[in-house]
Amino acid sequence: MNGIKFDLTERLEDFAAAIIILYDKKPLSYAGDYLAKQLIRSSCSSALNYGEALGAGTDKDKINKLRISLKELRES
Repeated sequence: MNGIKFDLTERLEDFAAAIIILYDKKPLSYAGDYLAKQLIRSSCSSALNYGEALGAGTDKDKINKLRISLKELRES
């Protein structure tokens, strides 16, 4: 990949961290606050579920955790 490091774990963690930093500029409305908190939950969940998938004991468990991670990313 032309010397570009591709580490999905790191990229997902960076994504979650960027969302948390963005939340510091949180909206003033109730709806904006609610949606911002949901965005934090789903972005952090995707990183955590991916990490769980890497340590899964079976292929079936790994696929399930990857599916959940993808679902959380789509929600984000």
